[in-house]
Formats: sequence, structure tokens, C-alpha cells
Amino acid sequence: MAEKQIVCCTDFSENAEAAFITALEIAEKYQAKLLVIHVLPPVVNPMLTDMQWMPPEEPKKNLILKLDERMQQEYGDRIGDKVDYQLIVLDGHVSSEILTFLNENPVDIVVMGSYGLSGMGLVFFGSVAKRISYKAPCSVMIVRDRKKIKDKSE
Repeated sequence: MAEKQIVCCTDFSENAEAAFITALEIAEKYQAKLLVIHVLPPVVNPMLTDMQWMPPEEPKKNLILKLDERMQQEYGDRIGDKVDYQLIVLDGHVSSEILTFLNENPVDIVVMGSYGLSGMGLVFFGSVAKRISYKAPCSVMIVRDRKKIKDKSE
């Protein structure tokens, strides 16, 4: 296995953290570039059935800037100079944006959590992981939270 470009998808959940740790280990082992991706999903308005409300462009830009900062603090600072990396914030439907990115860029493997944040207005990452695993043009590694696995074995 000689991965040269690895994508790690994050929603900042515990499972995404486990995926990040795994992706970083693989990137270090193979000296591959690590691309950490977060997708800002559309805001779902509970008052509108089956519709999405898109926030005004200016506040959305501020939110993307804050996400860029959070990505740097949570991931960039930890990666440091261990491997070449890029932090990417995309905007849109989570699985669609990830699949578009994977189809438009030379990626060897994508690493993601088995599920992530859930609840009103947040992404149910399990369905995203399932869709990515079926439709990605590259290999997909789905990682479970190591702490939860350890807790179950004790």
C-alpha cells in the first residue's frame, strides 16, 4: 500500500476524532498528504417541511472563517510538520460534497467515522459513511471510536 493522498472527513465528533488519529497514522507511515475535510451542511428549518433555509451569505462567510480556525486548532496544530496537509471546509450536502471532492481529486483512501453528530440540524454521519462507502471512487476506511471499542471489551 502506497497511499499518496488521504482524505479524512470530520464533523468534530468522537468518531471523527478516531478517524483523524487513524488517518494521521497512515499518512505518517506512508508520507502521504493528509486532506482533512469538514462540510458545512445547509441549515434545516423545522418550520419548512422538506426544505432547507440557506443563511445570508455574509454570516455564512463568517461561519466558514470560524470553521477554518477550528480546523486549524483541532487538526492543523496537531499535524504540524509531521506530514504535508490541507484543511478544507466545503459548503453543501455532506455526502454529495464529499463525493464530488473525491471524484475531482486524486485520492487513494478516505477515512471517516462510523457515525457522528446527530440531532436536529446536525448531520447523522452514519448515513453519510454508508453513502460514501458505496459511491466513493477510492477505498474507504470506516473507523469506530477506539474508546468505545475498549469500553465494550472490558
